[in-house]
Amino acid sequence: MTEDNVQRFVIGDVEVLRVVEWQGPFATARQLVPDCGPEVWKEHEEQLVPGHWEPGGDLAVSALQTWVVRSAGRTVLVDTGVGRDRERPGNPLFHRRQGDLPGRLRQAGVDPGDVDLVVNTHIHADHVGWNTYDADGEWAPVFPGARYLLPAADDHYFGPEGGYGGGVRVDDRLLYEDSIAPVHRAGQAVVWDGAHRIDEHLVLESAPGHTPGSSVLRVESRGERAVFVGDMLHSPVQILRPECNSCFCLDPLQAAETRRRVLERAAGERALVVPAHFGGAGAVEVRKDRGEFTLHRWAA
Repeated sequence: MTEDNVQRFVIGDVEVLRVVEWQGPFATARQLVPDCGPEVWKEHEEQLVPGHWEPGGDLAVSALQTWVVRSAGRTVLVDTGVGRDRERPGNPLFHRRQGDLPGRLRQAGVDPGDVDLVVNTHIHADHVGWNTYDADGEWAPVFPGARYLLPAADDHYFGPEGGYGGGVRVDDRLLYEDSIAPVHRAGQAVVWDGAHRIDEHLVLESAPGHTPGSSVLRVESRGERAVFVGDMLHSPVQILRPECNSCFCLDPLQAAETRRRVLERAAGERALVVPAHFGGAGAVEVRKDRGEFTLHRWAA
């Protein structure tokens, strides 16, 4: 760590910065990963404490963070957190939150005006919030020179054509209107489907289940690999038990299938797995031992 909220590592010629806005207990382990029984957390306590679990209160530890990827001369952000002053009545932790991602980015040496691309791995409140800011009563893009890469299936599902997520949660309409629609109006949105190559090192791929358009960002440079998996994983217990979904997965069966597929490839390629919300070191290399996935080595 060079600062309390910034971590740096490299994947070949690609530089990665982890910019943390918040880290701490998020929910009970049972609430966050209801499919995973207490015996799993207890069995792996040594690997989960303190960065991912507080056993005294059975609390899962999470982080709210943005990943900065510098590749081929461009600056790419992976997810943008909750934002500031958002109406999120369905989530007290996010409701009217007073965050400052632009300030954190500047501390890390990243000016918002220098960001070339913003990747929203999926359209959930804690991944799109700093897409925009309140500019005298109108929502405007925070990153004026950036293209915003949006997965087509999520843009449809959470947008007006999909009834704002089918109207199940009021927050889905609010987040689309304040964090996604303004990017479209500004002409900065790029909607992609299936796969989207960014440059010679970076490619986006669909990984549905958590949401219809959930995606992963693959990095490959000089024989080294990483995969940014968004909310495919909320806790390391889901690596150890890939059949276990978080409480936020919209299609549990598909989410579990996608998780296992992505982890299989990561283990085979010895890729660093970079989830959106892991506490602790934030990213981990996955291996397979006697048919089971293991936590091999955490990011430096």
